[in-house]
Amino acid sequence: MPRDYYEILGVDKGADKTTIKKAYRKVAMKYHPDKNPDNKEAEDKFKEAAEAYEVLSDEDKKARYDRYGHAGVGGNSGGFSGGMNMDDIFSQFGDIFGDGGSPFESFFGGRSSGRTRSRGQKGSNIRIKLGLTLEEIQSGVTKKVKVNKQNTCTSCNGSGAKDTTSVKVCSTCEGGGYVRQVRSTFLGQMQTTTACPSCSGSGKQITATCKTCKGEGRQMDKSEIEIEIPAGVQEGMQLSMRAKGNAGKNGGPSGDLLIVIEEKPHEKFSRDGQNVIYDLFLNFADAALGTKVEVPTLDGKVKIKVPAGTPAGKIFRLKDKGLPSVQAYGTGDQLININIWTPKKLSSEEKKMLESMRDMENFQPQIGTGEKGFFERMKDYFAD
Repeated sequence: MPRDYYEILGVDKGADKTTIKKAYRKVAMKYHPDKNPDNKEAEDKFKEAAEAYEVLSDEDKKARYDRYGHAGVGGNSGGFSGGMNMDDIFSQFGDIFGDGGSPFESFFGGRSSGRTRSRGQKGSNIRIKLGLTLEEIQSGVTKKVKVNKQNTCTSCNGSGAKDTTSVKVCSTCEGGGYVRQVRSTFLGQMQTTTACPSCSGSGKQITATCKTCKGEGRQMDKSEIEIEIPAGVQEGMQLSMRAKGNAGKNGGPSGDLLIVIEEKPHEKFSRDGQNVIYDLFLNFADAALGTKVEVPTLDGKVKIKVPAGTPAGKIFRLKDKGLPSVQAYGTGDQLININIWTPKKLSSEEKKMLESMRDMENFQPQIGTGEKGFFERMKDYFAD
């Protein structure tokens, strides 16, 4: 089970964007790989902090996380470790640390660890709607969907170049992707590192573009994506699949695939939170005399006993026959709402039988047995 995002950054649920950003910067700098070389535990904590910040800094994702937890922002998983590497994190959150993506670069003007980080553009997100039946919501389901999206060009592998001979080292930065600048401040001259303006940080320049993608590095294509939907999702809930959106440009990370859940209407059941509601219609004789009746559930049919004298509006409960919580906090029940079926057409014989019962004492409504009847209570209410 992933750790709580607020706990990771050490902030309260009510923290604003500025507080969340400061908290992330503090945690990220503590576990930054430049400060903790060859430390797998620190690297994991660095990725974990980036994941938490990616969600909590986005109002829409934060709202879904507050309501549904991890399932609302990442399905069964949700982390950079599953779909993004270090370069993806620096590319997306480089502004947190400084121009070069590392606090040590912006503070000291140098490139630590000899890494060259791409200044590529992140791909855009894709949002789709996915309709589910109550049966699929109860058990969870794996769906395959076809999505039109930008994928990395297969002809040039995303480089945008015609061939390998069409790519040369950038003359401005000499392949480093960054240039150093000296600025005068009140503390004296400070040296900073910024992305090369000629190659946008890639360290390369293209002399002839790919004919397939026209130098874009991406091409539109239909992709089949397998989506794992956890049990217990709700109407309007949005799940997120990391890096399954449009491909990035110039080596940038891919966007996300956002899946909006829609519940298909059910012919027998309706839903109230985790509970499933079923309307059972009984004839008057069965309600008065009692009976056993077979009712459907999401797991199949079951028999229930209807006691004699059951009134309309009575609710029977089948425990744990409802829907699970998306956070695995238990399962709802099936509520069976009793309705008395009133026939619209009667034969002459049926009319005589009902007329003979109409004036019998036992068929008169019993009001106020044990407490005031409804109309008496209403008179007291208006008297006040």
